[in-house]
Amino acid sequence: MLGLKLPTDPRWVNIVEKNIEEILTDHAFCEQKATSTAISLIVSFPEYTELVQEMTALVKEEISHFKMVHDKIIERGWTLGRDRRDDYVIELMKFFPKGGSRTTQLVHRLLYAALIEARSCERFRLLSEELEDQELATFYRNLMVSEANHYTMFLGFARQYGEKKEVDAKWQQLLEYEAKIMSKLGNSEAIHG
Repeated sequence: MLGLKLPTDPRWVNIVEKNIEEILTDHAFCEQKATSTAISLIVSFPEYTELVQEMTALVKEEISHFKMVHDKIIERGWTLGRDRRDDYVIELMKFFPKGGSRTTQLVHRLLYAALIEARSCERFRLLSEELEDQELATFYRNLMVSEANHYTMFLGFARQYGEKKEVDAKWQQLLEYEAKIMSKLGNSEAIHG
């Protein structure tokens, strides 16, 4: 359903289980960045009323997810660590050239957001199925559904605002590019790493 070209190696969960505190910190900041992305889309493209409405709802949802992850950190006696560099997103953002029309910029941002949500969904599914910590496994199962909905929403908006055939072609190219990025990652306790 997600269309990802390279699934995560299930052994990634073994890396995560050695440092749950790290994955929770990284996850918390992913939720914060998702909130920021939604706000940025509102600020950058206010004339797209339907998008603004959906991004407003997404801001509320993503910040509530941040709080849920932060609460898990506190429950375990830890404090939120500092934000980490996200090599996955840094590499992903190199795919589309800078510039272009406002519509092109919007479509590119929506496709990036869709792919990040799709990969998060895939990783959450893996965590929900493979983590020995059943409380966290259930936590990730519940979040997985939201991520899938976000992925389809962003991709749907890209197809709505761009020319569908062109958007679908770009999406496939982006998926191929992302698979190359993922072939070099998967060795750290990070949601996308």
